[in-house]
Amino acid sequence: MADTFDSLEARTPEQRERELMMRLPQLVARAKAAAGWARILKDVNAADINSRAALATLPVTRKSELHGLQAQQAPFGGLNTTPVGQLARVYMSPGPIFDPEGRGADWWRFARPLYATGVRAGGLLQNCFAYHFTPAAFMVEGGAARIGCAVIPAGSGQTEMQVQAIHALRPDTYVGTPSFLKIIIEKAQEMGVDISSIQRALVSAEALPESLRLWFAEHGVPRVLQAYASADIGSIAYETHSGDERDPGMVLDEDVLLEIVRPGSGEPVPAGEVGEVVVTVFNPDYPLIRFATGDLSAILTDAPPSACGRTNTRIRGWLGRADQTTKVRGMFVHPSQVHDIARRHPEIVKARLVVSGQIAQEAMTLHCEVADPARATASAADVIESIRKLTKLRGEVQFVALGSLPNDGKVIADVRDYQ
Repeated sequence: MADTFDSLEARTPEQRERELMMRLPQLVARAKAAAGWARILKDVNAADINSRAALATLPVTRKSELHGLQAQQAPFGGLNTTPVGQLARVYMSPGPIFDPEGRGADWWRFARPLYATGVRAGGLLQNCFAYHFTPAAFMVEGGAARIGCAVIPAGSGQTEMQVQAIHALRPDTYVGTPSFLKIIIEKAQEMGVDISSIQRALVSAEALPESLRLWFAEHGVPRVLQAYASADIGSIAYETHSGDERDPGMVLDEDVLLEIVRPGSGEPVPAGEVGEVVVTVFNPDYPLIRFATGDLSAILTDAPPSACGRTNTRIRGWLGRADQTTKVRGMFVHPSQVHDIARRHPEIVKARLVVSGQIAQEAMTLHCEVADPARATASAADVIESIRKLTKLRGEVQFVALGSLPNDGKVIADVRDYQ
């Protein structure tokens, strides 16, 4: 086994899939003990949910729905299986949206991304995620404790003190946002202070352009990896290294079951196609079943096996937001409506609504992938009528060959001229 965190990361894909499917009915049964999940999954027999096909029949619960669910049943919408008083912490994100943390070790599963970055027992890291109201800093704390690495609870802000702490205490790892690491490095240069002990960084909560990763390498931090995590899920996926080389994409966490679905629907897309990230998380305190993150990504299908030894599925990382709701002539148009239009016409394999023109003079055209575009024109009037019925707006249709639409996850493309 290569330098992996544990043997789970090096399982064969077949063994991992078999074991996840064996755990799935138990997770659904536990979730149904919570009032919120009992309502969402009321007609579901947990024992039947033992395959990906069965999982795909369950309703999707969207992150955008959490505020409404929590308003109906405080504080977690009835999705928690552990009572509030038995939790370790309760967080509040803007919205507000409330997130729980249980008492289990490394509850957010952050040891794996830290270990992949190079954090080891006996090390020291500077934790620059905020410690107030939101869980990011505590994700790092739990992962570092599981590994056996000490933490400087630096939080965010106070840049000069950050530089002084690095200079005096010599941590080997930075954890926080990439933009704040850049600010710290620039402040250290301005102060003339040596912070070269920082040789690696795990960054999250912001995009990391390759140009900025190169900038870090040029300024003394050769290994900078990303983690993909959220306040309700914890770690979802993370980058890895094999020697001095970064492996392609991001490897999934071992307790996350991933689906990529067509935005606005719960239908899984073919591997490699961009769609919305939907996760099922094996968390005993806060189980999440087909939880739609609102993020776009895709499964890597052409990446060779990674030399780091981790065998789990890899994704392309964060590719944008799936909620492409837009307003046309005063009416909201949602991705789910585009999905419903396509479902009414079985010949449509994939659809993309393009909104063009200028404000108040917009044009809507539904681009539809079909097997035979010339033959499909006979049904154009029916599709146009479906557009009108479901959106209350007038639109046109254009039939195109299979594979013609971009693989970018967009169901609604707003190309209007806003000048």
